[in-house]
Amino acid sequence: MAQPEADQRPKLVQYEVKDGVAYLTLSDPPANTYTHEMMRDLDEGILAARFDESVQVIVLSGLGEKFFCAGANINMLQQSDPTFKYYFCLHANETLNRLEQTPKLVIAALNGHTVGGGLEIAMAADLRIAKKDAGKIGLPEVNLGVLPGTGGTQRLARMVGKSRSIELMVTGKLLSFEKAMEMGCVNQIFEGDDFKDQIHEYAKQFCTPNMASKAVGRIKRAVQSGAEVPFESGLAMEREMQQQLFQSQDAKEGLAAYVEKRKANFTAT
Repeated sequence: MAQPEADQRPKLVQYEVKDGVAYLTLSDPPANTYTHEMMRDLDEGILAARFDESVQVIVLSGLGEKFFCAGANINMLQQSDPTFKYYFCLHANETLNRLEQTPKLVIAALNGHTVGGGLEIAMAADLRIAKKDAGKIGLPEVNLGVLPGTGGTQRLARMVGKSRSIELMVTGKLLSFEKAMEMGCVNQIFEGDDFKDQIHEYAKQFCTPNMASKAVGRIKRAVQSGAEVPFESGLAMEREMQQQLFQSQDAKEGLAAYVEKRKANFTAT
């Protein structure tokens, strides 16, 4: 039986692992707009990082210095039929949900403009770190006669509140990273020209031996999953994850190091 031909197209998401940090870089310059193919590559990268035992933190970034991501490729949307657009949004949502639920810390390194679907990708990360004066942030889809259809209406409302999120989306207003940080969309802003190096050092602090990466992952899971269920169910989930951690070597090491007044040496076991 003839085998299907291998996909020979260039990857639109670069994948690299360094010091326990997996870098997923959106790579379709200049604006790194995403297509079905890019989302497929992103999905593959997320799965690779999730099941790679050497990976403890995931960093999302965009290729170049002007854009993290400018959202969905307009030509693709303009030329496709409504059915394709519906399933494209469905599959993109599945990919970002997988990113959000991956039991490893995800950091979005906003190296440039982060607008439309680009912000929707970034909001599926756990932390957003921006480069000072590198760009704007916002969901301007209303100017195209559509809404943010890759989780934007839901994640932004949960992040900044219903009224404020509605205002931002119906006006299509773009914000500076500083203003976005005031509103809670951005966690930190890094200054200087060595943004990539700063991001790497920031991400490494959550890896062993510096941090108990299992505990970091369980904290993420407890918050992300617990926020979507009733309070009592969230508490039950929290207790279950705590019990798992109590059985780990890292918990024993952390407690011993505290008693012995020394720095813990975590091993992710």
